[in-house]
Amino acid sequence: MGTKDWVMLLLLSFLWGGSFFFIGVAVTELPPLTIVTLRVGLAAMTLWAIALLTGYELPKSLALWRAFFVMGLISNAVPFSLIVWGQTHIGAGLASIINAATPLFTVLIAGVFLSDEHITPQKIIGVLAGLTGVTILIGPSALLDVGAHMDKSTLAQLAVIGAAVSYGCATVFGRRFKAMGVSPFNTAAGQVTGSTLILLPMVMLIERPYELAIPSARVWLSIMCLAVFSTALAYILFFRILESSGATNVVLVTFLAPVTASFLGWLVLGEQLHGRYFLAMAIIGLGLAAIDGRLWARLRAASKNI
Repeated sequence: MGTKDWVMLLLLSFLWGGSFFFIGVAVTELPPLTIVTLRVGLAAMTLWAIALLTGYELPKSLALWRAFFVMGLISNAVPFSLIVWGQTHIGAGLASIINAATPLFTVLIAGVFLSDEHITPQKIIGVLAGLTGVTILIGPSALLDVGAHMDKSTLAQLAVIGAAVSYGCATVFGRRFKAMGVSPFNTAAGQVTGSTLILLPMVMLIERPYELAIPSARVWLSIMCLAVFSTALAYILFFRILESSGATNVVLVTFLAPVTASFLGWLVLGEQLHGRYFLAMAIIGLGLAAIDGRLWARLRAASKNI
C-alpha cells in the first residue's frame, strides 16, 4: 500500500469507527431495521444527488445491477442489521472490536476464491491469533455454554461476528467490479441502492416505522452522519482502496476502527472499557501484523544483522 492508500485507510477507519458511536445514539430511540434502512436509503439519495450534479453516468447493465443487489445484501443489509441489533445489547466499543475480526475471515475466503491472494502459513498464524483474540473478547465460557445459556449479550456478540463473516464475503465479491470497469463511486451508489430496495419492504412489514414516535434532533443528526459520512463517503473510499490494494489490505481498517469507536463510546456514551478488551485488541493486532507480513519481514532482516 502506498502513502495515498494509507491516508485513505486512516480516514476510512475514522468514518467507520464513528459509525458504532452514531448507531449507539440511534438505538436509544429507533429499532434496528429502521436505522439500517434510513442509513442506506439516505446514503443512496446522497450519492445519486452527487451523481446528477457532477454528471456521473448511471449504470444500465442488468448483470451489473444484479451484482449490486448481491453486494448490497452481503455488504449492507445483512451485516448492518446484525451490528445494529447487536448494539441494542452490547456497547459500541465491544461491537467494533469484535468486528475487527473481519480481516481474519477475509483472508480465509479470499484464499479460497481469489487466485492472487493465497493462504500462506503466515496468514494462517494471523487468523489463529486473531480468532484467539475474539475468543478472549467474548469469553471462552460464553462460547462453551452458548447452547445452554444463550443470553442476549452472547447472541449480540455472535451476531457481530456473523457481520464480520458477511463483510469478508462482500470484500471478496467486490473485487469483480474493477474487472467490470465500474468506478468506486458507482459501485458505492449501486450497492446502497440495492440494499435499500431489499430492506424497504422488510422494514415496512416488520417494524412499521410510520407508527413510531418522531425521533429527537440528536438521533436524526446521528442518522444523517451515519448515512452521509459513515456510509456514502466511506464506501467510495473503501472501493478505491479495494481497487488499488486488494481485499486483504482494505479490511485492515477494521482493526483501526475500534480505537475511534471505543474512544467515542467512552467519551460521549460513558461506556466502560474492560481490561480484556485491550488484551483482545493486542492479540488481534498481532494476527493482522502477521497477515500484513511487513513487520515480520523487518524483524527477520534485523535478526540477521545482529
